[in-house]
Amino acid sequence: MSYINPEASEFNDAQVPMPPSRAPAVTVPKLRDMKRNGEKIAMMTAYDYIFADLLDKNGVDVVLVGDSLGMVIQGHRSTLTVTVADLAYHIGCASRGMKRGLLLADLPVLSYATLERALSSCETMLRAGAHMMKLEGAGPILEVIHGLTQRDVAICAHLGLTPQSLHKLGGFKVQGRDERAAAQLLADAKAAEQAGAEMLVLECVPAELATQISQALQIPTIGIGAGVGCDGQVLVLQDALGLGPHRKPRFVKNFMNLADNPNGDIKGAVQAYVQAVKKRTFPGAEHVY
Repeated sequence: MSYINPEASEFNDAQVPMPPSRAPAVTVPKLRDMKRNGEKIAMMTAYDYIFADLLDKNGVDVVLVGDSLGMVIQGHRSTLTVTVADLAYHIGCASRGMKRGLLLADLPVLSYATLERALSSCETMLRAGAHMMKLEGAGPILEVIHGLTQRDVAICAHLGLTPQSLHKLGGFKVQGRDERAAAQLLADAKAAEQAGAEMLVLECVPAELATQISQALQIPTIGIGAGVGCDGQVLVLQDALGLGPHRKPRFVKNFMNLADNPNGDIKGAVQAYVQAVKKRTFPGAEHVY
């Protein structure tokens, strides 16, 4: 069965049939329970069947099919080239490798600029096998979050460094450093929760601010370069394996050559990452801002 018709300019029911239903063990309510119980959430990216299966079998709670594939899979310099069709293809691949974890899908740049476009994008992602959608920003995006959640689409918001806003931000820069920016981030986080978001990614945010935001929300927060005070962590798989020619950000840790991964293999690296997140040993002080 093919989920994507490469000849099609649009996706509809005939072109993108629904995959068999799979209820994950890690559900949206389960993630909220994990926050409530103080259990850290381990999230990692995967873009294909083999790695999604590996992550799913070795304790990763949420697998993210991110628009980061534009950089680590397609070789571009940013995420801005990634399309809905690109992501739907990789979601379909990853979904076939998962039985336990929740599958989170990025919505690519401008695919949720209006509620109508967002609904179309989400339909394609759901039909490919995603359980939850992630979108970046606040402001007018809050109306989109509200509209989607009112239609029972599970949403993860993304604040701080939002890679789809690369040009507006002037590059990959830490966000929320000054008092005014920090207050705006906190306000945006509360607004995203109020709009219906069920989870929040905080990227490249000072650790103290990320902890404050996490404590202020009922929904779980997932940090990347935001400190151990978040309710979970996410890393790009290739970064955690020390792969790729690009310079690694400060928040990256190579889990391939650690004392708790004596064989230096990929399975051991994934297990080491999960344990480090669960035991609160990652991120360390050297990984935060």
